[in-house]
Amino acid sequence: MNEKSIKTFIYRRKNIRRAAALFTTCMLLLTGCGGSGMEKNDAGAENAQSGNETVRTGDGTAGTQAGQENDGSAGEISTDEITDVTDSIPLHIIDDNYRTYYEVFVSSFYDSNGDGIGDLQGLIAKLDYINDGDDTTDTDLGCNGIWLMPVNPSPTYHKYDVADYYDIDASYGTLEDFKELLAECDRRGIRVIMDLVLNHSSSQNPWFQEACDYLSKLGDGEPDAAECPTFDYYHFSKEQGAGCYAVEGTDWYYEAQFWSEMPDLNLDSEALRAEITEITKFWLNMGVGGFRLDAVKEFYTGNPQKNIEFLGWFTDMVKEQKADAYLVGEAWLEVSDYAKYYESGIDSLFNFAFADKDGIISKVLNGSPASRYGAESASLQETFGQYNENYIDAPFYTNHDMGRSAGYYAGDNSEKQTKMAGAMNLFMSGSAFLYYGEELGMKGAGKDENKRAPMYWSKDPEKEGMCDGPADMDDVKMKFDSLEEQEQEAESVYHYYKKVIKIRNQNPEIARGKVEYLESVSGDSFCVLRKTWEGSEVLLVFHTGEGTESLDLDNITVNGEEVSESRICGTLETGEEQIVLSEKTVTMPGYSVLVLK
Repeated sequence: MNEKSIKTFIYRRKNIRRAAALFTTCMLLLTGCGGSGMEKNDAGAENAQSGNETVRTGDGTAGTQAGQENDGSAGEISTDEITDVTDSIPLHIIDDNYRTYYEVFVSSFYDSNGDGIGDLQGLIAKLDYINDGDDTTDTDLGCNGIWLMPVNPSPTYHKYDVADYYDIDASYGTLEDFKELLAECDRRGIRVIMDLVLNHSSSQNPWFQEACDYLSKLGDGEPDAAECPTFDYYHFSKEQGAGCYAVEGTDWYYEAQFWSEMPDLNLDSEALRAEITEITKFWLNMGVGGFRLDAVKEFYTGNPQKNIEFLGWFTDMVKEQKADAYLVGEAWLEVSDYAKYYESGIDSLFNFAFADKDGIISKVLNGSPASRYGAESASLQETFGQYNENYIDAPFYTNHDMGRSAGYYAGDNSEKQTKMAGAMNLFMSGSAFLYYGEELGMKGAGKDENKRAPMYWSKDPEKEGMCDGPADMDDVKMKFDSLEEQEQEAESVYHYYKKVIKIRNQNPEIARGKVEYLESVSGDSFCVLRKTWEGSEVLLVFHTGEGTESLDLDNITVNGEEVSESRICGTLETGEEQIVLSEKTVTMPGYSVLVLK
């Protein structure tokens, strides 16, 4: 059997399994079986194992479970391979600020006019890939939020230096295109948040150019903001401090901590704050659902308390305009430091502790104990909650500033680890964020341009819609196939991510639940979490080890019931070997997840 035949066989086998699960669920519903909406499935195969079964407790120590009699034959244990039930469980989507966001760099996503640059019409054309708005289909990712990296006019490819806060960059389209995008997203239940860059503007922004022109004509006079209001928008001084550059033709300097062409904004200016109020009102009135705030720890460089105070002002101002607007801030700091920013009342801050190649997720998958993932997940509630009891965590795994995750792992298990990392991110509480192309296992590391490579729709760079990517990008060699191939491969990274998001969408407890870490059954290779929301529980069992191991779940309950097959509402395997449940013992292949409810 050749490779193509094997993949076809796998795909058909999985579809047969899904059909069996659906048929069994319907029969159980008709006979009144099942509980808590999670119907028992008896379609799984029964396997017999002779002798004593090796059982691993949460700390990884080995023990034995005596063989039970089965059909009069001593030393045999009846086991049930768990049938995939996710196709038979309805979605439970809630219209609130707990969402699954898809981060899009428009320039590299999809090109609608053949100029090599992704654009808003291209994004509109591919919205059904992100979410088609039809809960009965299974062809979209299931994300119900989009974070747009900057789309305002800008002289740079990345557009983190804004030249006009009230318009759309011409290479991306027009304000009418943007309004169409918002309408199409709204029709699909997708909330759009915009990147809002308030730490600095572009040097090409008319505000800055007007202020510099004013200073060049001022001579020896004293500047007056009444004469030139935009003078007060920036930090001008006659002393050249750190990170300051000369205003050409004058003895004045301006602060620009990131780059000479990114002059820092003076956020103490009442006139500028009034301008910012108008900017947010402009976009919120158009239908934007909120904002992602760039570089919040740099608003007042070296002064965290002033950063928090400004965030507090901004949050209050936006919430007065739109009470349910969603705000998420980027404070690239240690968790104990960025947690303090919740004092501002902001909804969310990106969770850097679990992200990147040195974050908790990748460390666990590269050998750190699974218990670390569980203990840290539970501890976040106190860490963040002490500053704002209404916080919404914003877990993410990678973004446009980080090397892509497929490059974090090497060796025979790299694909399994890449998949498992996606589940560990998207099964965290809060609003989870997924960077475009991570669901395909795209690669890209080194300079920033490489991390923002074209979406891998096809291996053919000339295919309709394919983007050129940033001009200075290196040749990025991908590790996994493009979407065209992965759509046809049932065991691909793409289909794995779709299933993870589907399970998240079926079980609102995953995003919203209070986390309880079950230390007694967790350890080196197992992590067990219970999440409770509005009186309903979901149990998440993560196996982060390489080999197949068993875990005794005796005395563990979910929704007041002991663990049993009727409690299963999702399984995630990263290979062909399936999760097996026997009595209260679950046997899990390496890098797998069991979800019970």
